[in-house]
Amino acid sequence: MDFVITVCDDAAGEACPVWPGRPVSAHWGIPDPAAETGSDLRCRRAFAQAYDQLLSLIEVFVALPPERVGSEPLMLTVDHMLRKKPPNG
Repeated sequence: MDFVITVCDDAAGEACPVWPGRPVSAHWGIPDPAAETGSDLRCRRAFAQAYDQLLSLIEVFVALPPERVGSEPLMLTVDHMLRKKPPNG
């Protein structure tokens, strides 16, 4: 593995297992849409928002130049770029 990215805030505080290949790790905290207990519309919106946030992160990540992929600062850069983007919808 080259990268291990957690998205659940519960996982962020846990000890990670030892991954083969010494991957770069990062945490991209996304609210758990399954925790939404409101109406069907609110649940759908929660899942759509989580999807949009993950899509934004992944788009930034895959657009980075190959020479930057695999460094710890890279993961921090992706996280910072996401936080600077205006929220979708």
